[in-house]
Amino acid sequence: MSARDIIERVRSGSLDHEDALDILTGTAAAEVDAALAGVLGGEFERLFSNGWQPVELYRTVARLGNPIQARLVADGAGDFLRDRTPVDERWRAQAESLRTAGEGRKPDRIAVLDATLALIAETRRLPAIEILIPPPGTPLKIVQHHSDQRILNRVRALLAKAEGTEFPAEAETYSAKAQELIARYRIEEVTAPAVDVVPFARRIGVDHPYESEKAGLLDAVARANTCRTVWSQDLGFSTVFGFDSDIDAVELLYTSLLVQANRAMVRDEKNVRKARLKPFRRSFLVAYGVRIGERMRQVVEQEMTGHSDLLPVLRSREVQVDKAMDKAFPRTVRVRGSRVESLEGWESGRAAADEANLR
Repeated sequence: MSARDIIERVRSGSLDHEDALDILTGTAAAEVDAALAGVLGGEFERLFSNGWQPVELYRTVARLGNPIQARLVADGAGDFLRDRTPVDERWRAQAESLRTAGEGRKPDRIAVLDATLALIAETRRLPAIEILIPPPGTPLKIVQHHSDQRILNRVRALLAKAEGTEFPAEAETYSAKAQELIARYRIEEVTAPAVDVVPFARRIGVDHPYESEKAGLLDAVARANTCRTVWSQDLGFSTVFGFDSDIDAVELLYTSLLVQANRAMVRDEKNVRKARLKPFRRSFLVAYGVRIGERMRQVVEQEMTGHSDLLPVLRSREVQVDKAMDKAFPRTVRVRGSRVESLEGWESGRAAADEANLR
């Protein structure tokens, strides 16, 4: 039985993983390496051609906890990129960013065989997803991005200051200024001369632990900034729908607020009993997300004071975003919110949101 036959039997479930590993270990290395590379390369070809971007696949595989498998994905993205034209620069940038991922001591051959065989089984389970960036070798879409990088750089600088300070009042001031800047920029954008702007979609990673609560925080930030989210729990990301500049703002705010939430949670959980730690953290993050949404909407409403004439335009944008989401995900299901099992965590989370968030 050839190495390729052994691998295919593992994929079909007719041969146990450990038994297959024993057989492959005793088979000629050149034959085994070629067979594994061919099968795994075929899986990467399928996934990258059907919507998966390098960073997304890397994050999903890295969640399995095996750095060898993550390294295989990084190498696979580089191999897929080779000799293919045209290439979207966003896809290329992701592949190149993974070049140094997992560098270090070379693992032994048995560990590599084990990880590769397991990765083939894992990748086979992954479905096709929506193509948001054209994969290498396919026609490029001419996309006009309208985000003002100067505004985004100012927002990044403010949020970096909010993350860096140990004083809650300072963090609140910086975060509030960032949201105010974003709201003002949206007003300027909708009052500018008409241009061909359409909603986009972007996938943002939602990492464990407490994925549900983090996805709720992302949704709260998105809704306050005229975006919508669809959470794909099994795949470890949320798809954010909105206009380009709004999605940029959502990604920046979510990343920063998550840093601030984690810092406040660690600070407040010091006196919590170990047995109550998980309920405390979950309740903290639920309360934090709810309060963040409330406070951010207040900032937006304040900035819109005196601009009631823009409400129909903003409502039109919301309708376009909803249509884009419904087209991509016609069968979404509402997820039941996490249960609040710790009053202490809930109160601490709301207090932290008041400290870190936006007036």
